[in-house]
Amino acid sequence: MSTINYDSKKSIRGAFGEELAELGKNIPNVVALDADLSGSTQTSLFAKAFPERFFDVGIAEQDLMTTALGLSLEGFIPFAATFAVFATGRAYDQIRNSICYQKSNVKIIGAHGGITVGEDGASHQALEDVSLMRGLPNMTVIVPGDYEQTRQAVRFAASYNGPVYIRLSRMNVPDIFDKNYKFSINKAVVLKEGTDVSLITAGDILAEVMKASEILTNHGINAEIINVPVIKPLDCGTIINSVNKTKLAVTIENHSVIGGLGSAVCECLAADAPNKVIRIGVNDCFGQSGSPDELLKYYGLDAVSIADRIIELKK
Repeated sequence: MSTINYDSKKSIRGAFGEELAELGKNIPNVVALDADLSGSTQTSLFAKAFPERFFDVGIAEQDLMTTALGLSLEGFIPFAATFAVFATGRAYDQIRNSICYQKSNVKIIGAHGGITVGEDGASHQALEDVSLMRGLPNMTVIVPGDYEQTRQAVRFAASYNGPVYIRLSRMNVPDIFDKNYKFSINKAVVLKEGTDVSLITAGDILAEVMKASEILTNHGINAEIINVPVIKPLDCGTIINSVNKTKLAVTIENHSVIGGLGSAVCECLAADAPNKVIRIGVNDCFGQSGSPDELLKYYGLDAVSIADRIIELKK
């Protein structure tokens, strides 16, 4: 991990589009599908490079998933992309009964996850997509936190045989990981060791958690930071080791506190290492229109709000 420049930001969805186009050069059976949002999801980069291997099904998400299934059954590796709220909501039946039930080799890309979609508002802000996808047998759920992690997660998905859901953010984020980082489906990443609290997070607010840790240090609180890019299967071992040391877990996610990372961590700890868990996320409500920065602050997911919540807990 290199020194973090919080002012320099890159696109997570851009990382997906660029890596998908690179995969297309080396893996001839990789194909891409979209539901009339290729400019937003960045599958347009693949479409430009390989027009004969790109399929825009229009505003028809159920068709998107069943077409991807058909292509997978013919030996292709389909990446089916659209907004997370439509991919997981409108096409849930197709994902459950056609893709996951058969353990089909389909990669679902849910772009624009969380409240950081911004001004598009509640109808486009997926806050329950991780919950829906991690509840499905055979589904792998990945929520990358920066450009490099996203790039490597996409490459992994192409090599993995089975359904994968990758949740992407609309918001540009700082680089946390450098070229030395190695993505693993089985391992969370301890970014900083600490003794007083375990901060467990995934996705586009990773940089906010890193900044919150710096604020906590100034208040005499030594936080351990665990990045969990793979929510299913969850690396319980790393989480248990950390929380057994700090005795307090705080999960932070750009998702509902119900059913996502926080719930997964609670399940993990309840089974093998009962400890106190505080879940920071969207508290069982819909989002609303606003800039990403405004919404992060409103829902308590910016660095200052996260730090303030933990400082209050440690009093």
